[in-house]
Amino acid sequence: MRIDKYLWCVRYYKTRNMVTDACKKNHVTVNGQIAKPSREVYPTDKITFRKDQITQIITVLDIPESRVGAKLVDIYRRNDTPDEAFAHLELLKLSKEHYRKTGTGRPTKKDRRDIDEYGNEIPEDFEEDFL
Repeated sequence: MRIDKYLWCVRYYKTRNMVTDACKKNHVTVNGQIAKPSREVYPTDKITFRKDQITQIITVLDIPESRVGAKLVDIYRRNDTPDEAFAHLELLKLSKEHYRKTGTGRPTKKDRRDIDEYGNEIPEDFEEDFL
């Protein structure tokens, strides 16, 4: 089965066209080699691709006949992506929430003062520790 069809069948991409674009941008590799959309995949192949700022690694277990339901995906692939990659994505989401929302404009005077004071705060017991 073609790699673009396989990644679409196991629900990593919503359309085959999205997989084709990812292949053309060299985001998809099979067994360490850059894959074109027409590359054939077989069981035991390792597929590495970059999606949503995560480099995902999957192993092909079986080839589906057509697109499968979300509950049946685990029959056809094994996800070997390290947990640190998903933890890094959660950290990115949290860091984006820390900053102001899109479209709210530049910081106010109060925001700027708070930012300036943040680094200048000295703990109360600071002098006691060093005297």
